[in-house]
Amino acid sequence: MHEQKSATRDGYGKALLELGKQNENVVALDADLSDSTRSEYFAKEFPDRFFSMGIAEQNMIGAAAGLAYSGKIAYASTFAVFSERAYEFTRNVVSRNKLNVRIAGSHAGIFTGEDGKSAQAIEDIAAYRALPNMIVLQPCDSIEAEKIVFALADYNGPSYMRLHRNPVPAIHNPDYEFHIGKGEILREGKDAVIFATGTLVHESLKAATILKNEGIDVYVVNISTIKPIDSRLIIELAKKTNCVITAEDHNIIGGLGGAVAEVLSENYPRLIKRIGMQDKYGESGKPDELYKKYGLDAESIAEEVMKFVNKKK
Repeated sequence: MHEQKSATRDGYGKALLELGKQNENVVALDADLSDSTRSEYFAKEFPDRFFSMGIAEQNMIGAAAGLAYSGKIAYASTFAVFSERAYEFTRNVVSRNKLNVRIAGSHAGIFTGEDGKSAQAIEDIAAYRALPNMIVLQPCDSIEAEKIVFALADYNGPSYMRLHRNPVPAIHNPDYEFHIGKGEILREGKDAVIFATGTLVHESLKAATILKNEGIDVYVVNISTIKPIDSRLIIELAKKTNCVITAEDHNIIGGLGGAVAEVLSENYPRLIKRIGMQDKYGESGKPDELYKKYGLDAESIAEEVMKFVNKKK
């Protein structure tokens, strides 16, 4: 990982601006949070292609659908938890009609910190993953967020992209190539595999270093496309290790843990350990303190993996 830190929302805003310069068909919408979602970068450069919808997320998604129906590529952003206000519009207008609307939900998970549980979306992956035709993505760093924005410009269909408020170190180099639907092995191992997404990729990599000092070698895999998930890679590494862990800043019900469990239950049944929010809301606090309290920090992940590996043995 590189020392320089940047939030994935920053990568979204930067890439959206660059994409706007390259493609006049791209439009952006926001629900009165463009400074926080970073869509303001696009708005300042292309005011005629930016639509500020106010605190009216249903209108934003409806307008984005209309723009997409007329041939535009629409990027609509707000806080992840507020995007759910427009869920019925997303379902009946966007996903049913396979429209090119790219929803970006920022400030996701308890990593949002001091804003508290009312603003910390821990159910959004589950909600959007359940919609037919909708793909669901979560970058682990700002560079990957940029790559996803550009990849979605060429994708035909609706998507939900989960973003974060606080900066994290870069895992990738600028020449990193992102592919929708592909998992990424960041670290090789033999004793277990951790499938992680978003900010928990960072914590899992740190946990792997802790585990190495304890004589345990683990794969760490970045699952940035949660739907369609990389079933082939999940099955392959489950067979190699027979010890599967998932890690996410999201409810373990319906998120990455649920998605991996679905793949394994139908293809290679194995016990798995799901690390994440244990069907409870977070609270207000500093992100690192919340991660420690709710067992999402590197030390807690390492402890759970050690227990699971010993159980396997």
